[in-house]
Amino acid sequence: MAWVYIEALGRHVGEEVTLKGWLYNRRSSGKIHFLMVRDGTGFCQCVASLADLGAEAFAAADHLGQETSLEVTGVVRQDRRAPGGYELTVKRYTVYAPAADYPITPKEHGVAFLLDLRHLWVRSLRQHAILRVRDEVTSAAHDFFHQRGFVLFDAPILTPTSCEGTTNLFEIDYFGERKAYLTQSGQLYAEAGALAFGKVYCFGPTFRAEKSKTRRHLTEFWMVEPEVAFYTLAEDMQLAEDFVSYILRRVLERRAGELATLERDIEPLRRAAETPYPRITYDEAIERLRAKGVAIKWGDDFGGDEETALSSEFDRPVMVHRYPAACKAFYMKRDPARPELALCVDMLAPEGYGEIIGGGQREDDYETLRGRIVENGLPLEPFGWYLDLRRYGSVPHAGFGMGIERMVAWVCGLHHIRETIPFPRMMERIEP
Repeated sequence: MAWVYIEALGRHVGEEVTLKGWLYNRRSSGKIHFLMVRDGTGFCQCVASLADLGAEAFAAADHLGQETSLEVTGVVRQDRRAPGGYELTVKRYTVYAPAADYPITPKEHGVAFLLDLRHLWVRSLRQHAILRVRDEVTSAAHDFFHQRGFVLFDAPILTPTSCEGTTNLFEIDYFGERKAYLTQSGQLYAEAGALAFGKVYCFGPTFRAEKSKTRRHLTEFWMVEPEVAFYTLAEDMQLAEDFVSYILRRVLERRAGELATLERDIEPLRRAAETPYPRITYDEAIERLRAKGVAIKWGDDFGGDEETALSSEFDRPVMVHRYPAACKAFYMKRDPARPELALCVDMLAPEGYGEIIGGGQREDDYETLRGRIVENGLPLEPFGWYLDLRRYGSVPHAGFGMGIERMVAWVCGLHHIRETIPFPRMMERIEP
């Protein structure tokens, strides 16, 4: 008997097949049991009748516990009303392992309770949909860069120093001989890759020890960070725009079912996939915020409230560029026309989701960069290799970083970022 996955049932209408999975829920109606089975690729309603199963197997099916693992054999039928559009008329079933008293029942549960059981919560329909969208976002990111000739250039997780100061780093004891840190970003290493391969991207976990409990922050998250030799800020902004639009179009095309499960209004996403994206300077952003009554002075960085207020004026991501250099990292190149500004950009998502991309042009002059490291109170020795990039064939170059979790939160329409990653790490949570 052919074992098939639920996502492939459409190719087997009228055939007898076998599904292997877990009982998601069960209900009965007289002489018929409706067994909802999941197998990781989808959900299928399996209709089991007394006539087809016989009295003993039918009675046993009425006592199967939620999340019992089982194998179900039956005939595939098309039914537009069924989840996925197909259902199975059960001929027989076999139980692999029974499950009793499954702790996550169909009733409402508190988030703290569900996070304690995150290893089981990821089996639910909603979480399944979110993590499928996450998978599509990451797959689209890889495809976007590979189609454009980028090389995946893995950056280390253990680093000898910070790329943005040590105040929010996780410090570890490195063999009792020195301090090391969990990376905040792979960007500095991606710069080395760009000067070797021309255009690269790194993709991996990053860590921020910020004592923040907002809905937009995790202490461990994933970043995708492209870097391109000979790029200026203008070209970097165009790359970021193309990247986000590509991801949105890809998710809308391939994950419509999951977005429907999440009851996500896709019209804002459709609009956001359309380019070009608006571009405004930091100066313009300050004026817009003040016009809204936001108390902010020139030189302030934007927090979540300011980002939300600003992005609410647009129906697609807005790119804010040329912030004051004082509120950006030491490696940002200054604007030759206005040295008090950095050649940087933040992309703010609409619908109140804030910054999803941050990047800009890097300082490519050796003496200038060396001076900035000193000015920021950072040790020169750990940055010796980074300065070498400016000593041997330096060129203009630029890049950006996108937080996968923030992107997924926006695409899925989630209030809190904690559901966008299989096992969220936050200030108050490191289990399970």
